[in-house]
Amino acid sequence: MTTTSPITAPDHRRVSKAAVRHEPPRRRRFKPGAGRQHHAGPFAYFALVVVGLGSLFPLYWTLVAASRTQQEVLDTTPPLLPGGNLFNNLEAAWEQASLGKAILNTFIVSSSITLATLFFCTLAGYAFAKMRFKGRNMLMTMVIVTLTIPPQLSVVPLFMLMSDIGWGGQLESVIFPTLVSAFGVFFMRQYLIEALPYELIEAGKVDGANNLRVVWSIVLPVARPAMMVLGMLTFVQAWNDFFWPYLALNDQTPTLQVALGLLSASYVPDQSIVMAGALISTLPLLVVFVIFGKQIVGGIMSGAVKG
Repeated sequence: MTTTSPITAPDHRRVSKAAVRHEPPRRRRFKPGAGRQHHAGPFAYFALVVVGLGSLFPLYWTLVAASRTQQEVLDTTPPLLPGGNLFNNLEAAWEQASLGKAILNTFIVSSSITLATLFFCTLAGYAFAKMRFKGRNMLMTMVIVTLTIPPQLSVVPLFMLMSDIGWGGQLESVIFPTLVSAFGVFFMRQYLIEALPYELIEAGKVDGANNLRVVWSIVLPVARPAMMVLGMLTFVQAWNDFFWPYLALNDQTPTLQVALGLLSASYVPDQSIVMAGALISTLPLLVVFVIFGKQIVGGIMSGAVKG
């Protein structure tokens, strides 16, 4: 009697292990080390120190020159340490250039331009980013094209226009031509395209909000980080503007930069007093940055993440 050997079932575990052993490795979705916190090396700290010192040196030299005499500043070997004439030079610059009146005029001009730029550029940026109307792309292209036109080309017709209106030598001639900027419109448009979803606007309209309510309750809170950045850039530019205020204003209504220009316009200007005036003009900007620095940096980082 012949006996048949039992049929053994194939070992699925052994086959599956062999198949897994020979299958090609899967591609990793993330690179090795992604998400880890990288620590800066000595070269990075050295580069940061060099850049920081290079950025602070002009301000430090202004302080040194403002605390010295004319002869010491123009010496063959200029001093590198502050002297003892700082307060005397500050007082002389304050009286000779009427810096008190100039600072007040500059603050009025810069604040008016900044507030108007934030208001108009935010509204225009929202319209170009989220509203649908005929000619939107063409109008946006025209706004961008204006960035390529040098501002010096518009000086003569703008000066003639301000003279015809009767604003020659007045602060209005500096404020009104710069109430809105093409860069501000483009900046707010690019930010709101990414930061403001359509669903949020539709939800507000479903709740019965009109366009003004949507702008006040939805658009402005979302655009606040970008508005802080744009406001700081606009304020600094208006504060340091010299070319157009120097042409449009006179000795009776000077801004700070115009007053400093008049201070250095003498036949032999005292460089120490000029530097003292420059130091006075820089201090308000430092105060503004110290107060709003955290919000400005937060707005820049928020824009970087949104991008």
